[in-house]
Amino acid sequence: FTDVEENGWYHTGVDFMVRNGFMNGVADDAFDVDGNLTRAQLVTILYRIAGEPETSAAIPFADVADGQWYTKAIVWAAENGIVNGVNETTFAPNDPITREQIAAILFRYAAFKGVDTAARADLTAFPDAEKTSAYARDALSWAVAAALVNGTKEGSTIYLDPQGSATRAQVAAILSRYAQNIVK
Repeated sequence: FTDVEENGWYHTGVDFMVRNGFMNGVADDAFDVDGNLTRAQLVTILYRIAGEPETSAAIPFADVADGQWYTKAIVWAAENGIVNGVNETTFAPNDPITREQIAAILFRYAAFKGVDTAARADLTAFPDAEKTSAYARDALSWAVAAALVNGTKEGSTIYLDPQGSATRAQVAAILSRYAQNIVK
């Protein structure tokens, strides 16, 4: 990929995810490191990590059409309690994934895989920790304790940025840590 810098902080994560077939580029020569990842893309990546298991459940969300590239992944993840919608009937597959949504989904996926998710970090070290939604607090605390989420640096301050969207490079780094260190 021409947009992946060899010495970029994200290179190892991107390389691992692409090499293992968990993530693809947006074109033959572009990964789009700074592009946002969608909710459907994250779930599809986890589905690939899980080995693309079969599912026979019904589509649980009105905005997830049958036969889309992400349909089986979302159905599988919902069936196994890994994802929730943004409300009871809507998944919002094309919305950018937020950092707290990533943590919540990984937290549920880890529990699904039988991983111990008891570890917690003190989030008060981040000046924006109070912006974390109630549903994601435990998950984000676990993700920080598990060294999956390290925060984002702006100037000399490191922010949690729970409501912020995540770039493809950030997600590649987080998920490569997850795949290599948590679910092995």
